[in-house]
Amino acid sequence: MECQKPWLNFYPSEIPHNISWENKPLSKYFQDTANQFPNHTAVSFLGKNITYRKLYEQMLQLANYLEQTGFEKGDRAAIMLPNCPQAVIAYYAVLEAGGIVVQLNPLYTESELEYQLNDSSATHLITLDLFYPKASKLKSLTNIKHIIITKIQEYLPFPKNLLYPLIQKKEQNLLIKVNAANGVHVWTEILKTSPAKELTVNIDPKEDIALLQYTGGTTGTPKGVMLTHENLISNTKMCAAWMYKCRKGEESILGVLPFFHVYGMTTVMNLSIMEGFKMILIPKFDSTEILKAIEKEKPTLFPGVPTIYVALLNHKDLRKYDLSSVKYCISGSAPLPVEIQERFEKETGGKLVEGYGLSEASPVTHANLFYSDVKKKGSIGIPWPNTHAAIYSAEKEGFADVNEFGELIVKGPQVMKGYWNNREETEAVFKDGWLFTGDIGYMDEDGFFYIVDRKKDMIIAGGYNIYPREIEEVLYANEKVKEVVVAGVPDPYRGETVKAYVVPKGGAQLTEQELDQFARKHLAPYKVPKKYEFRDELPKTAVGKILRRKLVEEERKI
Repeated sequence: MECQKPWLNFYPSEIPHNISWENKPLSKYFQDTANQFPNHTAVSFLGKNITYRKLYEQMLQLANYLEQTGFEKGDRAAIMLPNCPQAVIAYYAVLEAGGIVVQLNPLYTESELEYQLNDSSATHLITLDLFYPKASKLKSLTNIKHIIITKIQEYLPFPKNLLYPLIQKKEQNLLIKVNAANGVHVWTEILKTSPAKELTVNIDPKEDIALLQYTGGTTGTPKGVMLTHENLISNTKMCAAWMYKCRKGEESILGVLPFFHVYGMTTVMNLSIMEGFKMILIPKFDSTEILKAIEKEKPTLFPGVPTIYVALLNHKDLRKYDLSSVKYCISGSAPLPVEIQERFEKETGGKLVEGYGLSEASPVTHANLFYSDVKKKGSIGIPWPNTHAAIYSAEKEGFADVNEFGELIVKGPQVMKGYWNNREETEAVFKDGWLFTGDIGYMDEDGFFYIVDRKKDMIIAGGYNIYPREIEEVLYANEKVKEVVVAGVPDPYRGETVKAYVVPKGGAQLTEQELDQFARKHLAPYKVPKKYEFRDELPKTAVGKILRRKLVEEERKI
């Protein structure tokens, strides 16, 4: 099946339909940037600045040390770190040594981490002293042979580096001692003893895996998405081409999105490394700290997710902070309500556009245009360069018609190699070279795409197909609603019925009757929620994506 590409008519002349890149490993792009911008700030971390030259040298030192421990091409090294300089150093050091990065979410339970470590057969684990007790236990339950321990204070400026351990002990009652023995290694000692020489590992960027990115597991057992060097390089190059007005070596990115999530990894870390941008790293989400960081550090780029923008817009002191440095924001991971987009653009004066992606595509496949007068409300935009996309009709066993609902399918150089050790699941999502995303949507006559919902999130009530996103868009337009998610819950008569989980804005008095009347003005009767539940907060992933499945599971247990 070959698709037409009507969206190319909307490409500005500055964005090529197809882009190219050098056939070399991802870590060698770091080398290029360090040579081109050695004295530029690579990382700003809680008041400490690190140049590209220094960051690159430390990456080489860690890569050499990994090699000394017997780490070989194709070996897996797990990284369990928040956004900090060590996360960048460790990621590229593993790649420089020819290894495969396994990103771990530090917030996961021991059983979740144990599963991913055993599934990947990782031999090395790089983490914080904060997680040392958990890491030690995991070492006895998995194939981990070596644990490298670092500390947040090692990259803090004076006097924060002296105060941090005291604060840690007071707030978390933690005083952890790490002994360098029995496969445990100390980060600071590595940097004292290891040489900063470049390694020569024979890597085929098209075939060799750079990353195992485990899917969130909200719909079942997590699967290890195999992303090659070329997958990651091509998607980062597409990102740079899309934001063609950004100046190499001159922009700065707010790194709120965690790097252990593929979205933050590509649009913040890899983009910065390849383009010589400054990363302003935020290790933990806190809306006040983010507003302070924007005012002080003046980032020009701010990739995020809707819940982050919602939190900032609802901050009581929002208007006290200068956010005018923010020029470009791309929102992903979850649908962006139009109401939130318009409010955020008004507050910052910058552009906020919605994009679309998934772990299996490194992750971005679509986005709206930053520099265009064409605005399509609710659209995820158009496919990126080198990317094919279409809507598949199961009934027709082929492409759907314009404006006809179906499953979004994509293909391009950013699409994964497959799932790690899982041929059955790999074959289930690929057909004729197309990746079936599991998302339901449609394409309009101009080639702009719209996501209606996850295939598995679609609600079937009384024989009607109901898509949560449409209802959420309506409820977000109510000025008293801060956050909302809609899900299908069991119903003895309709099979499923529509339920809305709502977080009211601070101080707002909101009733079920009020929301019901509001919804009925904008929705067909069968789409109007039959149940409402008001909450102080909604369950979210580490990247801020609302966990609809968790709410449904709670309902089924009642």
